[in-house]
Amino acid sequence: MIANADAAAWLHTAFAWAGMSLGAAMWRATQRRQPTGGGVLAPGNFAVVVGLLLGAALGNKLVFLIERPDVALAMWQGRPAWPGQSIVGGLLGGLIGVELAKRLTGQARSTGDAMVLPIAVGLAIGRVGCFLAGLHDDTYGLPTSLPWGVDFGDGIRRHPTQLYEIAVVLPLGWALHRARFATPGLAFKLFLSDYLLWRFGVEFLKPVPVAWPLGLSGIQWTCLAALAVYAPLVVRAARSPTLATP
Repeated sequence: MIANADAAAWLHTAFAWAGMSLGAAMWRATQRRQPTGGGVLAPGNFAVVVGLLLGAALGNKLVFLIERPDVALAMWQGRPAWPGQSIVGGLLGGLIGVELAKRLTGQARSTGDAMVLPIAVGLAIGRVGCFLAGLHDDTYGLPTSLPWGVDFGDGIRRHPTQLYEIAVVLPLGWALHRARFATPGLAFKLFLSDYLLWRFGVEFLKPVPVAWPLGLSGIQWTCLAALAVYAPLVVRAARSPTLATP
């Protein structure tokens, strides 16, 4: 683990950018293999990318501030504070940004399925950075006596929740990437809903920085709210016939 806070921040940022860069490269390669061809600048694709980036940038800060209202209050009062990032916020903000961009440009095609595996790989690489940053990152777990508990530098063995997430998102992303669903967009809908469910559950293994109603974290309430809106869309898409073979 990295003991120095500045070094940990730089390492975390490096892995986050590496994950996003590789994910973007994978998505571009997928787009080039489509029958319509084209890359980022192809008709329709550029608007989707802009919507994705703007939505993700806003969403990851907003949900972080929901998770950490103490930071939001400090910013409001003019005290030195800078919001961190939230993957949940980035995914939800990116989804909203893409849908708005498609509506503004008159697109009805589904674009999410091609992003499933790139997102999963990008998340996994980013979580490696979270793991190496140790106690300087807010993603470590609660103390545990389990044999795979990890000491992040304070002499306490904790749940390596960052590694748990890697073990979940990579197989999930690969399985949905390989699936052949008759309904376009269903793979992405399943990935996002499953990830929200996973994050809601795994947050019980993490410290809660600021408790919201029922003792849940801001991330958990965000996941519940998003699932309440998104689940009906997933069910509707899943009712269409699917082809089970990869």
